[in-house]
Amino acid sequence: MARMKTKTIGLTLAFCFLGAAVGLAADPQVGTWKLNESKSKITPGTLKNTQVVYSSMLGQVKIKADGIDANGKPSHTEWSGKFDGKDYPVTGDPNSDARSYTKVNDRTLRTTNKRNGKVTVTGQIVVSADGRSRTVTLNGTTPKGKKFKNVAVYDKQ
Repeated sequence: MARMKTKTIGLTLAFCFLGAAVGLAADPQVGTWKLNESKSKITPGTLKNTQVVYSSMLGQVKIKADGIDANGKPSHTEWSGKFDGKDYPVTGDPNSDARSYTKVNDRTLRTTNKRNGKVTVTGQIVVSADGRSRTVTLNGTTPKGKKFKNVAVYDKQ
């Protein structure tokens, strides 16, 4: 009897992990994305993320980005939260201290970046139908007050 319970518990856990893995794979944003500079148009003097990693665990999303800041120095930003339109803290970005992401559909997110409660950047993130690339279009104002529009194209790694 105890052996049967152990086997049942083991199978239940296996199906739970399988279900979590399938749910994770179903989100096309999740994964590692590398900037395709030849297809991108990034305004000089703005943050350029060269690699972005989306991961998901227990309903939370974590986004880590590495790149080059407005002064040409290495940058690293991190954000954790949900795609629910609410503000969550971001670290490493001189242009924002909070970000929100809203899921528009399975392949599209809207983002709003804020600094001290004021919107600094808005944008859209769209994963291609084949899931191999994503385009990030951002409109905003730099900390120095310069308006910009960036279109960054990333390839899935």
